[in-house]
Amino acid sequence: MTTPPPPPASQDSPATPDESHRFPCEQCGSDYRYDPKNQTLTCDHCGHTDQISDGPWRATGLRELDFDTAIAQQLPEAEIEVTRISACPNCAAQVEFDPNTHAKECPFCASPVVVDTGENRHIKPKGVLPFGVDERSAHKDMSAWLGKLWFAPNGLKEYARKGRKMQGIYVPYWTFDADTKSNYSGQRGTVYYVTETRMVDGKSESHQVAKVRWRPASGRVQRWFDDVLVLASKSLPKRYTEALEPWDLSAMEPYQPQYLAGFRAEAYAVELQDGYTEARDKMDRVIERDVRFDIGGDRQRIHDINTSVSEVTFKHVLLPVWLAAYKYRGKTYRFVVNGQSGRVQGERPYSAWKIAGAVVVGLIIAAGIGYLAAQQ
Repeated sequence: MTTPPPPPASQDSPATPDESHRFPCEQCGSDYRYDPKNQTLTCDHCGHTDQISDGPWRATGLRELDFDTAIAQQLPEAEIEVTRISACPNCAAQVEFDPNTHAKECPFCASPVVVDTGENRHIKPKGVLPFGVDERSAHKDMSAWLGKLWFAPNGLKEYARKGRKMQGIYVPYWTFDADTKSNYSGQRGTVYYVTETRMVDGKSESHQVAKVRWRPASGRVQRWFDDVLVLASKSLPKRYTEALEPWDLSAMEPYQPQYLAGFRAEAYAVELQDGYTEARDKMDRVIERDVRFDIGGDRQRIHDINTSVSEVTFKHVLLPVWLAAYKYRGKTYRFVVNGQSGRVQGERPYSAWKIAGAVVVGLIIAAGIGYLAAQQ
């Protein structure tokens, strides 16, 4: 999918880059931030709190958008927004910045970034999964995870534990719904056993040998897919983000910018069409399992699956991730924490000295065992 063309100038144009996710405190005028622990807007200056209130941007629910309409670039202008982002020259992350920010360090790889002044026009988020884990808890979870990595350098552990603040990032995802109907043809295998006689050491022995009787099989399976999740970011390796799963998407809220107060949001880098292609791969794997179950028997062979897909809808959603990027002895190490569950994933650094020490200890133990065995 290509970027939608610029809208004509009108009073109904979407938000401009001059708007930001900043909300003044009713009591002192400082900025509120969203507090994951209390699920409120909190002012760090005076301590005043406020509930997430309804606004003109609030939807009545997590409404899906029609996929074909979006691919044809015919979405209503109300579904499009313009933001100001910076593209990291090192990891290609596209992070949204507020208008007063002119230079930052990339939260994904710790590289210095000069903020672009260009505009990014994209499909608005429809849902947001609010942070449920605050920074202190995320840092504690990360330190505990690092503590289990025995071969990690001690210096890195200490640097990470005493290091700078973690970054709260809303990472973009696509979700897809679809109705699928699949016709298939294949074979059902039934295992049976026959007795065969073999000569072993000059003696005749009987053995049970498994055989498979194959019969033609065909049929139809149907499945409704709901919220097939696809990462829309290229800044984090998939092995990290997949390790953060599962996400409880039932806790998703209709998008409100107040949830982003005090956090950053990454713009999606995986276009809608590419996201759908990946979602179809996930659907096809589930459909294949359905077909094997429908064929039944002890074994299955699938010759052909012909799937028709209809009623495809999608959402652009934001999921919460705590991120720490540390430069240690010239190398960047990244750690990510699921902002909903606290699950941790990241780089697994290794200390050459610890590995060498473990090898030496292992050799000593092996030599000791060998010596004791020789004495017996």
